[in-house]
Amino acid sequence: MAFPHPDPVLIEADVFTELPAHLRKQNQSSYWADKNRRGAKVDSFIEGPSFDLQGNLWFVDIPFGRIFRADPQGRVEQVAEYDGQPNGLKIDAEGRIFIADFQNGIVQLDPKTGEVSSVLKDADTEGFKGCNDLFFGPDGALYFTDQGQTGLQDPSGRVYRWHPQTKKLECLIDKVPSPNGLVLDKEGRTLMVAVTRANAVWRLPITESGRVIKAGLFLQFSGGRAGPDGLALTRDGGVVVCQTGMGLVWIHDALGVPIAVVKSPRGLGTTNCAFGGPDGRTLFITESDSGSILRAELPVAGHPMASGWGASSMSSVAVNRRQE
Repeated sequence: MAFPHPDPVLIEADVFTELPAHLRKQNQSSYWADKNRRGAKVDSFIEGPSFDLQGNLWFVDIPFGRIFRADPQGRVEQVAEYDGQPNGLKIDAEGRIFIADFQNGIVQLDPKTGEVSSVLKDADTEGFKGCNDLFFGPDGALYFTDQGQTGLQDPSGRVYRWHPQTKKLECLIDKVPSPNGLVLDKEGRTLMVAVTRANAVWRLPITESGRVIKAGLFLQFSGGRAGPDGLALTRDGGVVVCQTGMGLVWIHDALGVPIAVVKSPRGLGTTNCAFGGPDGRTLFITESDSGSILRAELPVAGHPMASGWGASSMSSVAVNRRQE
């Protein structure tokens, strides 16, 4: 019996830019590496790519509490360094930069001063397990995952929705084994959540009253050293899944059929991604093992984030230049 769908197109990514040598923490220990890498030295672990309206790509460094900005030509500069473990980063419609921080909850960055301030440090005095990633809905609501060290041994990770204007905080689901990246569909009716330790992506329908019901399995992966991590949404309603630990990024249509797969030319740590480029078809991927930002041209365009993706200021010449 023939497979009812064509094989996904294989796309080889290239390197857009990488963390320059002077910004790498060579041979320095960190609490994050001590606990997550059994004491092995790491010079960085980048995550959380997100574009501002000027076409700059922002991303974080978890073990050393740093925030970086790459301009459209790929030149990287450090904007902030603070006592924290930043993981996800998103920019709202007003251009404000929010970060999901494992030890500090949800924080906000002032891009002009580099100051990081607390926005939401707990759930009514109960500490978070460890915030991981975040996503802004069309109404300005902030959705974020509280992953901590949950997994199949402790399926108690949580997904929250927070309204910055009213300060209303809601726990949408609290029985997830390692919730990670997340996106809200174009209609604002369904959350897709990467469930890393279950090697899966869950589908969480949201009712008109705002509750999650009929949570189900949308995609199931296998193999690798980790699982689905960062997610993105295509303009056609499909889902992009970074399969960290495999060095792959999968592009699916709205029904979950894989139409393309991007392969890393560097390490296996394809942790997160963001759409950019003049027509929104360029996918930028954090490859955390090598401290690189990869780039791939996709057959489909991305759905704009709350802040857009800065396409108007990213000329085709700029996109094709690498950092010197």
